[in-house]
Amino acid sequence: MAEEQWNRDLERRRPAPPKAQLQLARGSNIARLSIDRLGSHWIVVEGAGEAELKLGPGHLVDSALPGARGNCVIAGHRDTQFRILRKVEIGEEISVERNGRRYLYRVTERRVVSPDDTRSLDPTVSPTLTLVTCYPFYYVGPAPKRFVVRADLVRSDAGPAS
Repeated sequence: MAEEQWNRDLERRRPAPPKAQLQLARGSNIARLSIDRLGSHWIVVEGAGEAELKLGPGHLVDSALPGARGNCVIAGHRDTQFRILRKVEIGEEISVERNGRRYLYRVTERRVVSPDDTRSLDPTVSPTLTLVTCYPFYYVGPAPKRFVVRADLVRSDAGPAS
């Protein structure tokens, strides 16, 4: 199970600062994403293709890694992993654990966009987390829109974000 493997890997790791973008194997576990208030957590895998999204939420390969400067984009299916995003509120805390470090983000935006509006995927100057899923949440068939949650890094286990 992905979560058991994540816990084993976490025990072997020592905290390390975020590194420059590395080439990670598609489908490999790269982070743990949590929304504590909603009692939800997921293991994030590298890649957001059909095969990867069957495993869990997927990190868009060309986006920043969690905790690094730039836009870390994670996509998930609305009918499995990310349906809970409908309950996320502005000001909500979202944490991402990677390589023994914990990054805390605060939600600044929730919005519904058309599938061709890809501005949410654009790089950012500061460390940002963007979660994307299809919308409406209970739509049957291919959903006509996307639901986007944007959050800014507020601190890491090393202290306040800089």
